[in-house]
Order: sequence, then structure tokens, then C-alpha cells
Amino acid sequence: MKNASWKKISSAALSVLMVLAVAVAATAYASGDGAIPKEKWLDLLWRTTNFAGLLFILVFFLKKPFADGLSSRRDGIKDQLEALESRKAEAEQLYKEAEAKLARLDDEVNSIITEAVKQGEAEKAKIIADAERNAGDIKRQAEMAVAHEVAEAKTRLKGEIAEQAVLLAEELVKKNIQPADQSRMVELSLEKVGGIQ
Repeated sequence: MKNASWKKISSAALSVLMVLAVAVAATAYASGDGAIPKEKWLDLLWRTTNFAGLLFILVFFLKKPFADGLSSRRDGIKDQLEALESRKAEAEQLYKEAEAKLARLDDEVNSIITEAVKQGEAEKAKIIADAERNAGDIKRQAEMAVAHEVAEAKTRLKGEIAEQAVLLAEELVKKNIQPADQSRMVELSLEKVGGIQ
């Protein structure tokens, strides 16, 4: 249908142009008043006819390649638009997916933080329990060391008291012993030694 209308338009334009050229040339030829010579008018008619013929030939022979070129260009642009539309749809899909990932990322970050806090609390409780156990061990060791030191101090004290008692008893014996008591002790000691044999 486009081809038929194109042919009609070009034929009508060419016909009008030819009629106009012939009418102008005939009017000028008939007037013959001498302002413009008849040769010039014939030359104008000839040039106009040549132009119309060239225009007709160009339109007739170049119309199809020109129309095909425009049609292929239109189809190319249409294909490009379709490709761009599909790429736009893909980009929008990727954008929506990225947006969803970002939303999930916030949730993941919050869950990671929550998990880290829970692990921190558990580690804190473990450290406190270990510290309390270690403090108990240290306290028991200190109590044992204190008890050992107290026992050693008691033993030393008993030894010192015994030494002091011996020294005191020796002094008392020296002060209170009489020569008769001394000879009687010697005799008793000898009797004991003799009884042992």
C-alpha cells in the first residue's frame, strides 16, 4: 500500500511539473513581445523537461533501494530498541535482586552481631568461671601454705619452749641441788646401769 501511494504521489508531482513547464513555455512563446527571446524559453522548456525526466528516472530507479535502506535502518533501530528494552528489563531485575540482597545483608549483619554478642557473653561467663575456679585454687593453696607455715611455726615454737624448759629446769636443778642429792643421783644411775647388764 505504501508503494502504491508513493507511485501515485510521484506521478502526480511529475505530471504537475510537466504541465507547469509546458504552460509557462507556451505562454512565453505565444507572447513573443521580445523581452525574453524564444530560444531562451525553449532552452528553459528543454531544461525543465530534462530535470523532470532526471527526477522521474531517479525516483523510479532509486526509490526501491532508498526505501529498502530506510526500511532496513528502521528495522535496525527497532531491533536496537527491543534489545535496549530487554537490557533495561534485565538491569531492573538485577537492581531488584541487588536491593533484596542489601535488605538481606542488613539482616545478616544483625544476626552476625547478635551471634557475636551471644558468643561474647558465653566467653565472658567461661572466663569468669575459670577465674573463680583459679581463685578458689589459689585460695586453697594459700590456706595450705598458711597451715603449713602455722604447723612449722608451732613445731619451732614447741622446740624453743622445750629448750627453754630444759634450760630453766637445769638452772633450777643447779640452784636447788645439794651435794647429798648429787651423790644419791649418781648411785641411782649406777644401779640402773648395773641392772641393764
